[in-house]
Amino acid sequence: MLHIILYQPEIPPNTGNIIRLCANTGFQLHLIEPFGFELDEKKVRRAGLDYRDMAVVQQYPSLQKCLDKICPGKVYALTTKGSHSYAKVKFNAGDALLFGPETRGLPADILDSMPGEQRLRLPMMPDSRSLNLSNTVAVMVYEAWRQLDFDGGS
Repeated sequence: MLHIILYQPEIPPNTGNIIRLCANTGFQLHLIEPFGFELDEKKVRRAGLDYRDMAVVQQYPSLQKCLDKICPGKVYALTTKGSHSYAKVKFNAGDALLFGPETRGLPADILDSMPGEQRLRLPMMPDSRSLNLSNTVAVMVYEAWRQLDFDGGS
């Protein structure tokens, strides 16, 4: 499977929804501190329902510590500043999808450290600012999983 990395997530229901998504797809979720909430907060539990115990969720004090531990094949950052379409990427098991905080996206230094073809964008209407984080993660998870022939799913 692939890894989902949320860099400093801020909105509890988004993280709860993504926990539930990971539990249902077998993707692993990695959370980079600091968070804009407590993981045991009621809003996270409500959105994640009873899936928290079925998902692989790990916390890290920094993005580098996360990457050192999981050693992903490639890291793809989702950003409104990207110009490469997610639909042109061939995902492989062990790759990681990196998402920034809801209110500000990934920092420029992280984006600048990545090759352009690994900074992905989902298409939107020209005047749109951004998509909801949990919706974006869901689109990416299902595209990557589709490419892996829904390995492990039924």
